[in-house]
Amino acid sequence: MATVALTAENFDEVTSKDGIVLVDFWASWCGPCVRFAPTYERSSEKHESITFGKVDTEAEQALAAKFDIRSIPTIMAVRDGVIVFSQPGALPESALENLIEQVEKLDMDEVRTQLAAHSH
Repeated sequence: MATVALTAENFDEVTSKDGIVLVDFWASWCGPCVRFAPTYERSSEKHESITFGKVDTEAEQALAAKFDIRSIPTIMAVRDGVIVFSQPGALPESALENLIEQVEKLDMDEVRTQLAAHSH
C-alpha cells in the first residue's frame, strides 16, 4: 500500500479508526526526511494492514504545531485512535520494523487503563 498524505482535513478521520496508523512528519528541505522516505515506503509495502501516513510540515504547519513537532522527521504511531509512540529522528529499517512489531503487540485495554490513570 502506498503512503497517504495526511492533512488537517483528513488527519482525525484517518487516525481515529481501529488499527495501526504510522505518521511520518517530514519536509522536502529536510535531508534526513528525504533519506528516510524510501525506508518508510518499503515498510508500507510489507504491512498492508497498516496505514502509512505522511504529514508535510511545510504545508500542514497547524498539524505540526498541534502535535508539538519540533524536529523532523518525527515518527508517530497511532493504534485504535490512541497515540502510542512519537519520537523524532529517522529510523533505520530494522528499528522501524521493530516499532511496528511493538505496536502490534500492545494490549490496548492496558494502554487505555494507563492513560485513564494519568489523566486524573
